[in-house]
Amino acid sequence: MRTHLRMSAAAASALLALSTLTACGGDSSAEGSGGTVKIMVGGLDKVIYLPAMLTQKLGYFAEEGVDVQLLTEPAGVQATTSLVSGDVQGVVGFYDHTLDLQVKGKQVESVVQLSHAPGEVEVVSEKAAAGLTSPKDFKGKKLGVTGLGSSTDFLTKYLAVNDGVSTDEFSTVAVGAGQTFISALQQGSIEGGMTTDPTVAQILDKKLGKVLIDMRTPEGSKQALGGPYPSSSLYMNTDWVNGHRETVQKLANAMVKTLRWMASHSPEEIAAKMPADYAQGGKELYAQSIRSTLPMFTTDGVMPADGPETVERVLKAFNPNLKNAKVDLEKTYTTEFVKKAG
Repeated sequence: MRTHLRMSAAAASALLALSTLTACGGDSSAEGSGGTVKIMVGGLDKVIYLPAMLTQKLGYFAEEGVDVQLLTEPAGVQATTSLVSGDVQGVVGFYDHTLDLQVKGKQVESVVQLSHAPGEVEVVSEKAAAGLTSPKDFKGKKLGVTGLGSSTDFLTKYLAVNDGVSTDEFSTVAVGAGQTFISALQQGSIEGGMTTDPTVAQILDKKLGKVLIDMRTPEGSKQALGGPYPSSSLYMNTDWVNGHRETVQKLANAMVKTLRWMASHSPEEIAAKMPADYAQGGKELYAQSIRSTLPMFTTDGVMPADGPETVERVLKAFNPNLKNAKVDLEKTYTTEFVKKAG
């Protein structure tokens, strides 16, 4: 069993400064300060990770009797670092990190699969649009990603190599999401990049860029990546899951309930439940960004058939660490908890 590291006071303060806290009922089987389960999200205000905050706002964690603290980092790769270091017990981020971590000797698994498409969009600036019409044109370009080693970085590299452009023929630039991404696009420090809603909706509304590749739907995922691409998920260290099965079941129950609620409510109703400051472009634009991204979400938290195989194929196309590695896909996810969710 892995022993979780205790955060120093300074580290705790830094994380809490970024955090959004929910003080729900206690659960003595949970690990962390006061029985709290800490979950790091790769951008709480991103629509692709909306179910995490929505579960809190709907009170479903509280109904299950589990005390959850939601923390935020701007990129999924940073969230993964927090999990590996033991600062948090779970991550809401992209499933593809479970494969990457396995070949690095870390056993992590998705316990709730929130999506069956990436929810990502490759956008190009208005100035560069004429000369950037497909991934074949990535050569020589500077393309924005949330962080180096992030899932946006992974997908950008796949799109390039799949269209005959090697990863050393263009540059990926870590620009985060939201206003930092928009500013980079405006200032010309990137000519395009991969991001999600609500950033996409704001770029289109301000006429700063155009959509080059849209992977917010299963159809868009199949066209760009050749199949379903499970992305947003709740993943945790396998040792922790095995040692805290009751707590994991409660988390799965809460999040599956949220996915079902989302499937039966309008984008406007969903937006109304979220923190007001998430709608930086206005309520209508925020609701539109949710509408555009809703097709990516599952309704039951179950890993889509053939999804892990698609992710493995995509990663092996450009990642030298995975290219010749043996990946045990069955150890990268479990459907045990979501199938028991009431």
